[in-house]
Formats: sequence, C-alpha cells, structure tokens
Amino acid sequence: MARGRMAFDRRAWWHAYASLSATDQETGLAGEDLERLAVAAFLTGRDDASDDAWERAHRDWLRRGDIAGAARCAFWLAYGLLDREEVVRGGGWLARAERLLEDNGLDCVERGYVLVPAALRSMADGDAAAAHASFEEAGKVGARFADAGLTALSLMGRGQSLIQLGEIPEGLVLLDEAMVAATTDDVSPTVAGRVYCAVIDACIEVFDVGRAQSWTDALTRWCEAQVGLVQFEGVCLLHRAELMQLHGEWSAAFGEAQRACERLTAGHPALGFACYQRADLNRVRGEFDLAEAAYRQASQFGREPQPGLALMSLAQGDVDAAVAAIRRVLSAPRGAARAERPPHWRWRWRRMKATVPELLAACVEILLAAGDVEGARSAAGELAEAAARRGVPLLCALAGDAEGAVLLAAGDASSAIESLRVSCAAWQELRAPYEAARAQVLIGLACRQLGDDATAAMEFDSARSVFQQLGAGPDLARVERLLDVHRPVPGRLTKREIEVLALVAAGKTNHEIATALVVSDHTVRRHLQNIFTKLGVSSRAAATAFAFQHDLV
Repeated sequence: MARGRMAFDRRAWWHAYASLSATDQETGLAGEDLERLAVAAFLTGRDDASDDAWERAHRDWLRRGDIAGAARCAFWLAYGLLDREEVVRGGGWLARAERLLEDNGLDCVERGYVLVPAALRSMADGDAAAAHASFEEAGKVGARFADAGLTALSLMGRGQSLIQLGEIPEGLVLLDEAMVAATTDDVSPTVAGRVYCAVIDACIEVFDVGRAQSWTDALTRWCEAQVGLVQFEGVCLLHRAELMQLHGEWSAAFGEAQRACERLTAGHPALGFACYQRADLNRVRGEFDLAEAAYRQASQFGREPQPGLALMSLAQGDVDAAVAAIRRVLSAPRGAARAERPPHWRWRWRRMKATVPELLAACVEILLAAGDVEGARSAAGELAEAAARRGVPLLCALAGDAEGAVLLAAGDASSAIESLRVSCAAWQELRAPYEAARAQVLIGLACRQLGDDATAAMEFDSARSVFQQLGAGPDLARVERLLDVHRPVPGRLTKREIEVLALVAAGKTNHEIATALVVSDHTVRRHLQNIFTKLGVSSRAAATAFAFQHDLV
C-alpha cells in the first residue's frame, strides 16, 4: 500500500495501479485508497476497473457517514461513464450525487462539480448562454472553496461557451487561463487531461494554429512526464498529427495518426478523427485505395468523411461525384450535425464533421473544377465573411486562396495574383508548405493567363520542388503537366493554336470556339487549318487524340 501511495504521488500510474490493486486483492482497500486506485486505473486505460473502484469507494464513504466523499465518488464515476457515452448509467450516478448533496443540505465543493456535466450538456445542445451561466456558478463555488480543479473546469467551460457565442478572443483568453491552472500540481490529472484536450480542440476549431501548437507541445510534455499514462495519450497523438501535417512533416504525422488509432478505444469519438487524419494523408500522397478504406473507418466511428472523400473523387477525375458529395454536406441545415448524432453531453468532441470553413474551401475547389464559377464565388464569399469575423491567419489564408481561384476562373488574373500573393505569404508564415505550394500553382496559372510564361514557370517549378519533397503525388503530377505546356510541343504549335486545340478536344464547335476566344469564325478555321498541317492530321478526332496524348486538355 505504501508503494502504491508513493507511486501515485509521483504520478507513476502503472506502478500505482499494480501496487494498489495487489493490496486490494489481498486485504482490500477503503476510502481514499480506493479513490487512488480508481484514478490510476482510469489513467492507465482500465475503465471497468476504475468504475468498480469508484463505486466501492462511494459505498465505503456512505457506510462511514461521509456524504460529501460519497457524492464526490458518484460524480467521478458519472463523469467517466458519460465520457464514454454510457448516458443512462452516467446520468443515474450523477443524479445520485445531486440527491445526496440536496437531501443532506451540504455546502461543499462537490456542489460545484455536479454543475459541470449539466453545463456541458447545455453547450452540446446549443444553449451556450445557459452553459456559461452554469460554468460561472461552478467557478464561484470553486473560488469559495479554493479548489483549483473546479476553477480550471469553470474557466474551460466559460471559454468554450464564449467561443460558441461568437466572442472568440474573450473565450481564448479564458482557455489560456484554464491551461495555466491545469499545469499546476494543485489540479488532479483527471482534470488537467480533460482541460488540455478541450482547449486544444477549441483552438484547432477556430483555426488558431499558434495556440494549438503551444498547448499541444505542453500536453506532449505532460504525457511524457507520467509513467504508464494511457488515457489522454491518443488525443495528444491526434493533435500532434494534425499540426505535423500542416507543417509538412507528413511521414511523422502519419505515424502519430496511426498510433492515435491504436491508443484510442472504439467508444472514443476522437477515433473517427484519427482515422480521418490518416485517410487525408493517404489522399494527398495519392494512395487512394488506402485513403478510401480509412475514410470508411472514420465514417464507422462517427466522423463524416467529407470533404476528404469528395476531394479524392476530384483527384481521381470523378467531378460529378465530388460535386454531389460536397453539395450534400453543405445543403444540410447548419444545425443538423447536432440533430444527427446520438445524445452526447460532451463539448470537446462535438464536431462529427468538418468545420464549415473547411467544407467551403473544398467546395470552391470542386465547383471551379465543374465549371460552376458563380457557385464557387458564393462559397468563397461566405468563407471570406467567416475569415473577417474571426481574423485568424489560417482562415484568412483559406479565404485568400478561394478568392484568388474564383477571380482566376472569372478571367481577372491581375486581381487573382494580388489575393494569392497574400494568402501564399500567410501560409509560409504559418509554416504550411503544402498549402503555400498550392497557392503558388494558382499564381502560376494567373501569370500564364497574363502571358507571363517565364514567371509562371518559376512558380510551377517552386511548387513542384515542395510536392516532390512531401510526396504529394497528385499535385506533383498536375504541376508537371502544367510545366509541360511551356516546353516545345511536337508540331510547333503557337500558344493560340494550343488554346484552339484544347477547345476542339473539349468538343466545342467552331462558333463556340470563336465566342470563347473573342475572334471570328474565319480566324478559327484558319487556326484549325494550321493545326492540321503542323500535326499532319486531317480530322478533329485525330487532333483531339494529339491533345490528350500531350496533356493539353
């Protein structure tokens, strides 16, 4: 027992569990030692053993007349059950904790703790104002009893509810304060781990990469300092994978996402996100079969596989499937995500689908590929409004890419370059090489539209180097095709003749080509005669075959 207590104080959770459980089997534990066993079992990933220890500790405190202790154990048992979405059992134990405190008229810190689940449920139901009020009341109780754990949970919840209410800067300040409290030894690891995960998820959701990176680094150090910690390691690995992918460390990101999938239990909602993260990495590397399997797994564990699956369809050339998928997700009422999922009281993993800005960014890319410039313009405008409201660099970069792509498709290459230069610089500032390279490709296309082939080639070549280094197969193939346009073409076609040939290959009539290029029908006929002569062909079909063979379409 002494060894178990010492290991518990050192936060060596595996040793604490081993010693305390051995003592429990020999002589039995009571009260505080049962609580220690419950915490050690929880942190080492033994949920059933933790539940059993909390329940026995609850009964032991009741037998000894310590009502506050019994309520405390009932609360933590309920918290663990609700965390695993065992709503019926968890709700029953929470009701027992509330009834014990109410029936005995106790004024104790446990009264503040039992407010937390109800506040989280209010937030999950979309009533952020009610949640904020409940968290604020819990914080007052925590301050009155100088309980650092309850104070940290209160700050966490108030910050999250303010973000939901649209007061993002104010919410982030409270989340930072909660994290400072969570890093102190006064806060139990069961509270600290939950605060870490909730705050980092909130930072990622509002696209505050700097904060997410800082607190993820802190969470990594916190996990590594505790021997045998299992409970929060999977979520930590997932956050690390998300940030590593952004920063271009794709191989390391894939390894962390894979480890997250292995650490997270089937009932944990973060598992769907870990599978999706792995699928996205497969997709951008061109491993489409593996990506499809991982997207399917993500869907099985509750994570909507869009927009990744739609973007994969686009990369495979199935534009219609991509359009149908992205329109389905965006056409659903924005509150539908809450109605679609099962009753779920937590807040930190409430997103069973991508955020609206992520979906809008993918929508712009897909609709432009389908030729729906006006639809893409509408999505880009909505994305720009979101970026203006939040003002965070990553969201502004996404909006800049979307605006530039739409301007380019509409023929306003000069304005497109201005927007894309800004977004490319923002991606570089965020240390996001893949996104910066994709912006460079768009800049190159705009330069080519303006007749500046030399600058276009430089932008394409710079992007190609990044794609090669990352292993971004589909993007690398695309940019190499674009570079091929600037190399000598068999037949020595002029730039205008290549444009005419591409439209012929697209099935356009002479009159449609003349309208698209703003020339006369006679000029189109002359270009076609020159093309046929240079290529040594006598039909539109043969010219079309040449165009496809040389990637001119």
